[in-house]
Amino acid sequence: MSALRENWRIAALIVLLLVSAVALFVPGVPPGSTPAANNSSTAADEGMTNLQYGIELNGGTRIRAPVVGITAEGVDVPTNNTRRTQLEQTLANSLGVDSIDIQAVPRAEGGTVEVFSKNVSTSELQTALENEGYQPETVRQGVTEQTREEMVEAIDQKISTSALSGGTVTQARTSDRNYIAITAPDKDYEELRSILEDRGIVRMYAYYPAENGTYVRKAVLDQGAEAIRGTGTIEQRQTASGGESYTFSVTMEEGAAEAFAREMAAAGFGNGGFCSPQQAQARGQPVECLQVTYEDEIVFNGSVQPGLGSSFADGSFAENPTLTIEVPSREKAQQVKLSLDAGQLPAPLNFDPQVTQTRSLEPALADQFKTNSLITGLLAVVAVSMVVYGRYGRAEVALPMIVTALSEVFILLGFVAFVQYPLNLSHLAGFIAVIGTGVDDLIIIADEILQQGKVETGRVFQNRFRKAFWVIGAAAATTIVAMSPLMVLSLGDLSGFAIITIVGVLIGVLVTRPAYGDILRTLVIDED
Repeated sequence: MSALRENWRIAALIVLLLVSAVALFVPGVPPGSTPAANNSSTAADEGMTNLQYGIELNGGTRIRAPVVGITAEGVDVPTNNTRRTQLEQTLANSLGVDSIDIQAVPRAEGGTVEVFSKNVSTSELQTALENEGYQPETVRQGVTEQTREEMVEAIDQKISTSALSGGTVTQARTSDRNYIAITAPDKDYEELRSILEDRGIVRMYAYYPAENGTYVRKAVLDQGAEAIRGTGTIEQRQTASGGESYTFSVTMEEGAAEAFAREMAAAGFGNGGFCSPQQAQARGQPVECLQVTYEDEIVFNGSVQPGLGSSFADGSFAENPTLTIEVPSREKAQQVKLSLDAGQLPAPLNFDPQVTQTRSLEPALADQFKTNSLITGLLAVVAVSMVVYGRYGRAEVALPMIVTALSEVFILLGFVAFVQYPLNLSHLAGFIAVIGTGVDDLIIIADEILQQGKVETGRVFQNRFRKAFWVIGAAAATTIVAMSPLMVLSLGDLSGFAIITIVGVLIGVLVTRPAYGDILRTLVIDED
């Protein structure tokens, strides 16, 4: 027990190595990762570890696109929900856009009105507001910071739902424009754009006859995070004509289900409704349909069975708020399902080539980079080992030094795997920097202890080690201060290099350097 108490730093190093091994190699341990038992093909594709790779080491695409929109600031937006909704609808009618493209938000420092459409200019928005009696202070291109934050959150949710492992979403800024930066490893530009180019607006309508013989198309459900609880698995079916269709269930939240049932019952679907003219005529009923649209395109136009209709009428639909929709193509079914699960984007992204920045890398070239990076790392370890052994000529001093430095890299890999941080070339440069600074600090410790005569007692060793550790601590603090601006500023890959270097330095100062001190103390005092 006394030996463990004296060498607790070595014990802490061993524990951290074991924890890092679990984070690196045990499937499903890192938060957000997929256990191999649930997805063996994905696990096989990603290799033996839980490490995530960025586009430089795995191939993929990075897109930086601005959000479509203009903003009027300093508007006295009503705080009353009904009046604010009326303002949004009035502006939508005046500007010729959908009401979902208008967002009015009251703020203490002056409200904002945003329009998410390429077809509306700043002068048109200002005129529309002035016609309604509002005097905006400024009308500018771009959206608010709140909308950009909501975009990052919504796109991140959409990427996660679509199973793009390692994908990241952040904000970026140039001198004159704000961007949303999306990185998706192992996806080409067209695949990534197909996920992001639509806002994913899904709506449900009741289509039924009016009293004068015309037909009414009434919105009965606007998709939103508060409306949809989840969706079922897509299943393939054979149609009566011999074709194929794809169905999946949609489950609503209780409040949305109650409102949906009331709207459907008020529209006359309390006894069901038949969308097929032949079925409706055979039953002596008018044509009545439940329609589902995706980006204003009808993807489902179907009947409401009598049992479902009666649940609308008696209110029992809210107890089991699930219905099934049928879509003609698998691709469209996947788009609708993804939008219902992840939610719609607050605004569209602008993919015009003049303002969008893209970068793609083929997986074959990324694999070559990965191989070359591994070779570079091994060469760095071999070179450092040769230098250390050449300096001391004593394996009992040099070998623990190299093992301790590699332990630092292993713990850092475990940290990266646990937080699911995608590795790129700049991060690997950070690992090499960590090896160099780590061995440099260990050499300082060894020189301070071994080059000043024999170590006869533990007290002498401790005094020399403390003196060396002050030098190491000051160097670590200098490194962290120097790297911090690179970490916090939006400098692309340099931020990743700084993060890896800072975390590596902290692991070294707090764990591996003290552990090496205990190892060296045992060797030196035992030897003497």
